[in-house]
Amino acid sequence: MRKYELTIVLGEKTTAAKKKAVAEKVKKAVESLKGKVTKTEDWGKKELAYKLQGFESGNFLFFLLELNPEGAKGIDSRLKMEEEIIRYLIVRK
Repeated sequence: MRKYELTIVLGEKTTAAKKKAVAEKVKKAVESLKGKVTKTEDWGKKELAYKLQGFESGNFLFFLLELNPEGAKGIDSRLKMEEEIIRYLIVRK
């Protein structure tokens, strides 16, 4: 199992309930791929360097994950399907 960092940017008007729901979806997706979430942080609302899909700011969520390499590809495909997510980045630690 390898360690990964996942950062997700949600729209600026995302509610706390939506953020919690997205975090829960990520956790379930990771567990279904036989991985685990070791840390979750809500970084709050931050200004973006440039507009993303019309948004000037976004709500950031950060996760530390333990997954096998195939699981990292699987989580990537699942994140692409979430319409609340405007940008994400998975980095091997």
